[in-house]
Amino acid sequence: MDVIREKLKLLPDNPGVYIMLDKYGNVIYVGKARVLKNRVRQYFHNTPKPLKVMQMVSNIADFNYVITNSEIDALALENNLIKKYKPKYNILLKDDKTYPYIKVDMREEFPSFYITRKIKKDGCRYFGPFMGGINCRDILETVQLLFGVRLCRTAITSRPKRECLNYHIGRCAAPCAHKITREEYAQKVAEALSFLEGNYKGAQAVLQEKMLAAAEAEAFELAIDYKNKISMLSKLEAKRITSINKAIDADVIAYATNNLYSSVSVLITRKGIMQGASSFALDEAHMSDAEALTSFITQYYASHEPPPELIVPEYCEKQLVLNFFREKLGKCIEITAAKQGVKAELLKMAERNAHDYLEKSVDRIKHRDDMTVNACRRLQELLGLSRYPRRMECYDISNVSGVDKVASMVVFIDGEADRNQYRRFKIKTVEGANDFASLQEVLRRRLSKLGTDEEERFPKPDLVVIDGGKGQLSAVAEIFCDMGVSDIDLISIAKQEEEIFTLSSSEGIKIPRRDYSLRMVQRIRDESHRFAITYFRNLHSKNILKSELEKIEGVGKQRRIALMERYSSIDKLMSAEAEDIAKIPGISLKVARAIKDYFSN
Repeated sequence: MDVIREKLKLLPDNPGVYIMLDKYGNVIYVGKARVLKNRVRQYFHNTPKPLKVMQMVSNIADFNYVITNSEIDALALENNLIKKYKPKYNILLKDDKTYPYIKVDMREEFPSFYITRKIKKDGCRYFGPFMGGINCRDILETVQLLFGVRLCRTAITSRPKRECLNYHIGRCAAPCAHKITREEYAQKVAEALSFLEGNYKGAQAVLQEKMLAAAEAEAFELAIDYKNKISMLSKLEAKRITSINKAIDADVIAYATNNLYSSVSVLITRKGIMQGASSFALDEAHMSDAEALTSFITQYYASHEPPPELIVPEYCEKQLVLNFFREKLGKCIEITAAKQGVKAELLKMAERNAHDYLEKSVDRIKHRDDMTVNACRRLQELLGLSRYPRRMECYDISNVSGVDKVASMVVFIDGEADRNQYRRFKIKTVEGANDFASLQEVLRRRLSKLGTDEEERFPKPDLVVIDGGKGQLSAVAEIFCDMGVSDIDLISIAKQEEEIFTLSSSEGIKIPRRDYSLRMVQRIRDESHRFAITYFRNLHSKNILKSELEKIEGVGKQRRIALMERYSSIDKLMSAEAEDIAKIPGISLKVARAIKDYFSN
């Protein structure tokens, strides 16, 4: 605490970001401040604080800070550092589900319509998100059925292409075959965009007419398809909020907390239609509800397209959020602190959802803690580890008879998978099926990054887990010894008896099978095995495909590369039609047929 007291005296009056560290040097919390001196000192004053904040403060061994030009810059930096360090006491939206949107690229001469889950700043039109039982693909098929727009990504060139099946059954106007002018297609696009904006009445009448015609012609399957699409549009109409202006697009955001756990509910309204709601259970240590809500909003809209308006509680830091959207996301939005009228009713609905979700989520959050953070603490105690195993890395080898040898590195942070940090290795120096030597190669390559510029991307692990028994553990321990690594704990887990081996004991340690700490080690072991097997199969399949393509006359290096980029396995190539293969640049229909003939024999 002496170090902290001295640092508190030196804090500046500037805005910035503060970074709380535990006794192992792990980042446990990142926060932003308008005035660093005032905010950071609040944590160490003897004043009432939320229970979660008190828990966090009890784990602080040191802190750092970064001065920024403004509070907006501090908010943006806070968001980036949370993503980088994943602190245990911050809001982490790592389990956030992304919903589908319909994307229309208006920059194209003949715009295509397709589904995406990623929102980009690319000048395209996005419609959605589609949720609450509404199938985005059904919407897209209805758009094509009614307006004849294209759903494919086929390049439209000066040379007309052959019409596809959709043209012949009346679903696409075939601009790729020059069957429609640019002006005529633009009119269809405008009608389709109007439909996607919520104007469904005319569409329902057209579908009704088509359904009756199909039934009259005894095309009953087609009639049922039309009926399902009418039902889908009726669902959308039923979600329309009659008292709200149809022109209003808004996300309604509410926050609930019991001072230990929290939740946020986001009601999504588009063109006056309630699309659905997303709720999030949070386990964070913020000093105020306003601070927590601001942190949530900045993280959430880093991966979601913001609507023109946010409806939020009165305590929301409105101006700060507005400036953040404008300066950091390039978005001009309206933020409404609803007090009366239909918007206030929507906010109350979101608040009820948030409180209800919180009540139902407390046990689940506690269970998650038992499975993750508490399991890490217990594993440290049971195995006598030198430090809390915040970053765990697990390694596994996969090959068949020494062919296409690969290894996986799986990373868990605080007991949860961090898939962005997974890595794959091709074994380069080992001959034959020698798992011990393969593990030694992989760990030597991994540990060689410590103390270099690459340690920023590959942080030092607290614990390395090896899939195997005493032999595998000893092989890796040799590498640790040769490279002078003594501050990383090392264990292995043998699958047959689920025994854990450490360097401090010649006997395996048996942890009760229902113990969450063992289950956590099993999860990371099984995940590393799955990741290694998947990589091996993909690599093995590509190598076989490359080998077979080399035998086909007329398929040179460039064509092999193009084929392997399009088809990752022999099965996918064999199931493709010659016409589809011929669409690959550089491959004629004659060569495509030769490829099909080769695999058919």
